[in-house]
Amino acid sequence: MENDKKWDLISIASIPLIMTLGNSMLIPVLPAIRSKLGVSSLQVSLLITVYSAVAIVLIPLAGYLSDRWSRKTVIIPSLLITGIGGLISGLAAWKMTDSYTVILLGRALQGIGAAGAFPIVLPLVGDLFKQESDVSSGLGVVETANTFGKVLSPILGSALAFIVWYLPFLAIPVFCAVSMLLVLFLVKTPPKEGDAPPASFSSFLAGVRSIFKQKGRWLYAIFAVGGLCMLVIFGTLFYLSDALEEQFHIDGIPKGCVLAIPLAVLCISSYATGKAIGKNKKRMKWITFAGITLLASSILLCGMVHSLYLVIALMAFAGMGIGAALPCLDAMITEGIEKQQRGTITSIYSSMRFIGVAAGPPLASVLMKMSVSVMFYVISALCMAAAIAALFAIRPKNAEAAGLTGLRNMEPRT
Repeated sequence: MENDKKWDLISIASIPLIMTLGNSMLIPVLPAIRSKLGVSSLQVSLLITVYSAVAIVLIPLAGYLSDRWSRKTVIIPSLLITGIGGLISGLAAWKMTDSYTVILLGRALQGIGAAGAFPIVLPLVGDLFKQESDVSSGLGVVETANTFGKVLSPILGSALAFIVWYLPFLAIPVFCAVSMLLVLFLVKTPPKEGDAPPASFSSFLAGVRSIFKQKGRWLYAIFAVGGLCMLVIFGTLFYLSDALEEQFHIDGIPKGCVLAIPLAVLCISSYATGKAIGKNKKRMKWITFAGITLLASSILLCGMVHSLYLVIALMAFAGMGIGAALPCLDAMITEGIEKQQRGTITSIYSSMRFIGVAAGPPLASVLMKMSVSVMFYVISALCMAAAIAALFAIRPKNAEAAGLTGLRNMEPRT
């Protein structure tokens, strides 16, 4: 990796870390928030849902704007908006008696900011490095930071709420300010190639349609696998969080530490995979397939065992599979799209991941009412379908034999 860009990458990696903390940090303290605000379980769950729902809608627009202007021009104001949203929620919880509505509005504002922050990180890493192996390694670091945020979230959220229940809200603007300063002063924006003016919106849409016409098969597969990975993470953690409290009476910081175990394995797996894949597109495909197959098998076995220790161990193997797949998906989609449309396409991919985040807990909740085993079997079946899609829809050519480079040589199977 280029030594002069290490601080750029560290600064960029702070964005997914902080965006993850801003959402996942609230999950272990939702019961305390519900109690303090005197609202229902559905109402308190909206504090998570509204964040993702707003982001899903606005992420493609943020991607388009980052392609038209620059990545930093979108990221910096987005971090500022995220911080303001957290500040509004925190001050409302602190100072207002009937604060639920204002907290919800603050969370919606955070979602607006999140739409223009983490999704733009992927194309920015693609712009920053010239060598594809450096791009893959950089994306591995980004995924590791994202996952480390998930590892840290339940522990940090529980610890902050132990001091005062609304402190997780007030921590968000502090985190955002740190990331904003790092990006502002340490990330050097790569110069745009050529002097051509930005394309009109209609021309841009035509270009995006052309991309999906040519490369839609493998793009749709990557979108589906990425979204499913997030659904599995948040759905199974929702189940595990509930089981730890209801069945085993483990809550607070100890519960956060248990939840962090499969996420820590995911984090290590992401980092190792990002280092290992280099620019080998076939390797990316087969690691993705192997990772999702491991995920499907582990989740299937979770439905057959009844020991908490075995479930946690199997979920750790599932985390290993997800951690192996995600950097490969990031690299394939980032390196497979021309720079002019990269922000928009990767932002659609990020939208699919946010949909997985939003859908995981309610899907797990509905299936758990039938049976915990049914929940694991259904999720495993979805993972098996995703593994099949990765196997048959992602088909990288041998770039060296063709005398070409990059995933631009990837074609759908016909």
